[in-house]
Parts: sequence; structure tokens; C-alpha cells
Amino acid sequence: MPSPSEQTPLLQTVIITPARPRYTHSAIRRFCTIALATTLIVIIVLFLIPARWLPGDQSESEWAPRHSYLPWSSPYPHKAWPLSEGLEYDELQKVLLETPREERAREWSQYYTAGPHLAGKNLSQAVWTREKWESWGVKSDIVDYDIYINYPVGHRLALLEKTGNNEEASTGNGEGRSKDSYKVTYECSMEEDVLEEDPTSGLENRVPTFHGYSATGNATAQYVYVNFGTHQDFDDLVKANVSLKGYVAIAKYGGIFRGLKVKRAQELGMVGMVTYTDPQEDGDITEENGYRPYPDGPARNPSSVQRGSVEFLSVSPGDPTTPGYPSKPGAPRQDPYHAIPAIPSVPISYRDALPILRALNGYGPKASEFNEFWQGGGLGYKGVKYNIGPSPSNRVLQLVNEQEYVTTPLWNVVGIINGTLQDEVVILGNHRDAWIAGGAGDPNSGSAAMNEVVRSFGTALEKGWKPLRTIVFASWDGEEYGLIGSTEWVEEYIPWLSKAAIAYLNVDVSTRGPRFSSAASPLLNKALYEATSLVQSPNQTIPGQTVRDVWNGHISTMGSGSDFTAFQDFAGIPSVDLGFAASRDSPVYHYHSNYDSFAWMDKFGDAGWHYHVTATRVWSLFAAAIVETPIIAFNATDYAIGLKAYLHSVKTNASTSPDPSIRSLSAFPELEDAIERLHNRSTIFDARAFDLASIVSDGVPWWKWWRRAQLYYQVRQVNDKYKYLERQFLHEDGLDGRTWFKHVVFAPGLWTGYAGATFPGLVECVDSGDREGIERWSKIIEGNINAATDLLQ
Repeated sequence: MPSPSEQTPLLQTVIITPARPRYTHSAIRRFCTIALATTLIVIIVLFLIPARWLPGDQSESEWAPRHSYLPWSSPYPHKAWPLSEGLEYDELQKVLLETPREERAREWSQYYTAGPHLAGKNLSQAVWTREKWESWGVKSDIVDYDIYINYPVGHRLALLEKTGNNEEASTGNGEGRSKDSYKVTYECSMEEDVLEEDPTSGLENRVPTFHGYSATGNATAQYVYVNFGTHQDFDDLVKANVSLKGYVAIAKYGGIFRGLKVKRAQELGMVGMVTYTDPQEDGDITEENGYRPYPDGPARNPSSVQRGSVEFLSVSPGDPTTPGYPSKPGAPRQDPYHAIPAIPSVPISYRDALPILRALNGYGPKASEFNEFWQGGGLGYKGVKYNIGPSPSNRVLQLVNEQEYVTTPLWNVVGIINGTLQDEVVILGNHRDAWIAGGAGDPNSGSAAMNEVVRSFGTALEKGWKPLRTIVFASWDGEEYGLIGSTEWVEEYIPWLSKAAIAYLNVDVSTRGPRFSSAASPLLNKALYEATSLVQSPNQTIPGQTVRDVWNGHISTMGSGSDFTAFQDFAGIPSVDLGFAASRDSPVYHYHSNYDSFAWMDKFGDAGWHYHVTATRVWSLFAAAIVETPIIAFNATDYAIGLKAYLHSVKTNASTSPDPSIRSLSAFPELEDAIERLHNRSTIFDARAFDLASIVSDGVPWWKWWRRAQLYYQVRQVNDKYKYLERQFLHEDGLDGRTWFKHVVFAPGLWTGYAGATFPGLVECVDSGDREGIERWSKIIEGNINAATDLLQ
């Protein structure tokens, strides 16, 4: 072969051996690379992309809770969710049904009623209550407020008659003036009889008869019988040309809150008021019908006197010197007379009222000549003709009332069982203070039940249970004077309550008869029906009947007169008040009298203490349902249905107005449409909540870990909407002339106090013929209803 040259192609056979592998196990590496890439894609598709739209905790930043959807994470409040932690829900219910005991309720009642416990004078009871709750495993503290309050110093009420002998009295400038001379024809005892059969009626330190927040004063004047002293009663007297200015009023208890009787009398220029309880209020259980009086029988003791507050409860409850903010040391104080009377008032028995009423016989028109609301006085058989008066000029009443006003501490006892969810709180409350040494019905039948409720939940804690939601127990002080303890507490903790409170469950009087009675926000209606259906009734006509079976099912609207007022009407927290009331044939309940005593309760009110225990069980199971069910046991549709009924009542009222311009506005089409939209949205929302509850109950397979996390956050979203629904009906500026009341749906009636008014701002404008106010309040209410509808989207 010729030797290579520049023209020879560079062609040469090169022998190549196989290259040495750079990595060992390359097949495994290739597999792992593909697997990891696939896993990343799966994570992106199944977690990161969906998580961008998965629900999260609204209290955190938008992305903060997304790690909860990872398989190894747990977003749930506890590992057993949706089941109860430590105890199954049916096991908890069993504990709450079996723990309460009649003998324990009787023991608690006997303690609370053994001596006087006026507001601001019951620290030993507060300490005892806290220690009891602590012994049952419930951490408790005493929360105090400095309140403006009165205590009785002296009083007198006498029927005087001019003797006709005038004396000359010096005026101090050498001149003389005529001074009338009187003789006493009747001196009221102003006391209740001491009964051997009722030990606390004879205590040396028993509380005198008086009115809370009554004015110190001395009035000697002619007097007028004013029936129940309602606004309408006074209007009837004005229309009948009965003189009122400068006179003393004598009024029957009943119909409206006593403070509003005094308020209207004061507005009309009257100089004092006397209140008494007429046997008319006792139905058929009267001496006239052959019943013997207490302690020998079920009729009213003639010497019984109803004490009570005369604060203007429908204007502003709580400490009248700190409206809207808590009465803590150093708090600025306002003039209290926007909410309490400036004229003196005293309560008396019907035995003391008899000579005063008989002295009016033959003077002025008779009550029988007025409308149906003036009929039915129960002292006719005692010689009372129920003449209106005024009394003749030579027959007058001397009313003397001396009160000491002080700023003094009162003491709430507040216990807590911390739940897994700190931002969902259920509060149970009862007040502890009473006008008397007793108070076996009001309030300490509720106090006895409260202790048994706390003891029952404490028993569950001993068995390892921990609630899903936080429970707060409250023993309020100062309720009797004007819902003071609860109002000041709500005013202090309103920022926290607005964010966390689910519901407030109140029991004032748990027992004074066999008839179950309740008032509630419509959100709670369904839960109340379910709780009462789980508890056996003590008065069964057929074996096995529950409280629900023997109850007519009527739930009243929320008014005032007890500690739910600040929660419902000021803070927008759905509330309930429940207990067993008297029936028509029940022994007479001596309200705010010395005879509301342990002796009366043990013999007449609840001789076996079965109703105390039944109230405890209903209260406990009601609380458990709100606390433990994964989805809050509310029903928004019931609220919308209630609004329809309330609007119908307003329309009926407006359509019968004597003012044609008001009748022309009686259709309220915008409000009807807004309520209808809320009803439609509520129906859908409740159905969604029900479906979620069903899914929660059925459970989600373990391998659908992301679905379980998603489900929990969906439940939280639904619960938040339920929690804040009632708050949508708050109007920051409050009602006209009583700005403390913020709720546009519920408030005490302006001139009733106890009874609830629905759409109060609108109703008051209809009643006063304020066309501009009607249009303004219609728009306000429509805005609140639309806000509630938007919330439920």
C-alpha cells in the first residue's frame, strides 16, 4: 500500500470498545427520576392547585392553614372529631341525665335561701359558690363591679283625715299661714307577718319592704286609683278628665314592669306611687273561692308584699350611672335620673291597701265604667268598689320613703370549662341575689339547678370528657335591681363576646309550678324542642311522656326582666330563658315576698324537688347540644319564619291606625321582599348545613384525607355564619330615645318592660303616628335583613 500523502483521505479503521458506565444501577435511577417527577405532578394537581381554593381558617392569612391538607397533618380540633372527646355524645347525655339529684337540689336551695342576699350584700354566697364549682372541677373566679345602688332606711304610709282645726304657723318673717291638722285613720304596717311555719319570715335581719332605685321623698296629697298603671290606663284617666297632677297614685301590680308605672305617673306630674298585689292576679286560688291562705293553704297570704326595682328597664338596664360601659372603679359617672324615678314609691300588701281603696268608695267614676282592662278587681268581696277618685280634699295619703344611695361592689361568679375551640363559647347564667331572705323560686330555684348543671358537667370531666366548645357558667349579682351584674359583664367583655359567643342560656326561676315555659331567639327553637324531648316530665298523664310531650310548644319572643337582656338586645347573642311556671291551679307564688321561701317551696312549690331536677336536665342537655354537635344546632329558617310573623303583627297594627297617613304605609312591600329573600336563602343554607352534618356523621374514608380536612373547614365556615347571624340585626345607633338597645328585631316594649316587642323601632313609630320614622326604620330593618341574607351566601 502506498505511503500516505497530502492527497490521501484520512480513512482508518478504529477499533472501539464499549464505554465504561458512568453510574451504577442506572435503571433504578431512571425509575426513581420518573417516580419523583410523577409524585411532584400529583402533589401539584391534587394539593397545591386545589388547596388554592380549599377553605381555610378565616382567622389566619389566606395560605396559612393549607398545610392542614397534608396527609400527616390534623386540622381537627381534636383527634376524635367529629365525635366527642373523652366520652361519646350519648355517654355525655347519659351523665347529664343521671347525675342531678333531688336531694342535692334541695340542699343547694336551703343554703341560698337561709338568709338575706341583696345585691352587693352576698359576698359569702359568692365565695361559697366559687368554692363549690371549683370542687367539681370547674375553674372559677369572682368578678366585681362598683355599682350605684340604694338600701332602705325608713318608710311610712298613712291614711290621714283633716280634723278641721287649723293652726297658725310662723313663716319666719312675722307673718302667719294656715297649717292643716290631720289625724291618722289608718297606719300601714309596711311589714309581712312573721309565720311560725316559715322560719325565714321572722329573721331579725330580714329585708324591709321597699323598691329598688326608688327616690327618697315625703309626699302628702290626695290620691287616685290608677288600675295597673299602664300607659293606656293613664291615657284613659286623662280622657276621663281625672285629675292626676299633684296627687299620689295607687296601682295594682301586673300588666307591665313596675318601674314604668312610676315613670308614667312622674311624667303626668304625680308626686308618688303606692303599689300592691290584688288577688285578681291569683286566678281561682283565692280566699274568696274558699282556699286558705299560706301557710295553711295555697292562697295568697294577705300580708305579702312584692318588692322590686323601679328602674326604667325599657330605657336602659344596668348601673344607671354607667350606661353602655362597665362600672369599674374610677369609671366616669352619669346623672342616673334618665333611668330611675325622681318621685318616691313604696310597695304594700293588699291588706294594707284595703282601707285606702275603701276610702275612695263613692268618689269619682268606678273602674266598671271604663273598658275591659279595668275590670276584675279581686277585693270586691272585701267592700272595695274600685272608685277612681280623687280622694276628697280632707282625705290624703302621707308617703314617706327614705333610701340610702351608695356606690358599692357586687360580685359575679364566673366559671369556665375550656373547650378545644376557644372562639366558640356557650354561656349559662342565673342570678344569685334576691329581695328577701328566701328567693326559693326567684332566683334560687335557678341557682340550685345551676349548681346541679355544673356538678353534672364536672362529673363528665372526671370521666375524661373535654367539650368541643368552651362553656362559661355565671352566677350573677344585682339582677333584681336592674340586670346589673350581667349587663356590666357584657359591657366589659363585648369585644370578646362579639367574636366568640355562640349562645346564652338563662334560667332565672327554674321552678314555681308544673308548666314548662320559655322565650328564645328563633335560632334556638329547634334545639329547645329537641332538648325537651329527651327529658321525662314529672307530670305525666301517660307513662313515658317527655317535657316536650306535655308542653304546648309555645316559645315567647325575647323581652326583658332577666339576665338575657344584655346578651340578646345589646350584644346580638341568641338567647333563651326557660323554667317551670305556675299553672292556673297551682298554689299562689308569692313573688318577691318573704313567703317565696324554702318552706313554701318544700310544701307547695315543688314538694318532691322533681321539677328542679327536670329543669337541670333540660338546661344541661340543651347546653350539650350547642356545645358538642359539630355543626351548631341552630336553624336560620325559623328566624325568617319569625320575621314574617313579626311583620304581619306590625302590618295589622298599622292598618288599624286612626291616622290615614299611617294606614297608607301598612303594606311594607320592601320588608316583605327582604324577608322572603332571607327565607329562601335560609332554607338553602340550613339544607347545606344538614347535608354537611350527615356527611360528618357518616364519616369520610381515611384515604380521602384531603376531603376530611376540607369537610372540617366547611363546617367551620357554616358555624361562623350561624354564630354571626344574630349580630346582623344590631343597629349601632340603637333605638330612638333608648340607644342602649341595639337589636332591630327584639327589645322590651317601651311601655311594658317585661314583654317583648318585635321590630320595636318600627312599632313605636306606628304607635306614635310618625310617618317619617316609619320610613326610616323600614329602611334600617331592610338593611339588617339584607346583611343577614348576604351572610348566608
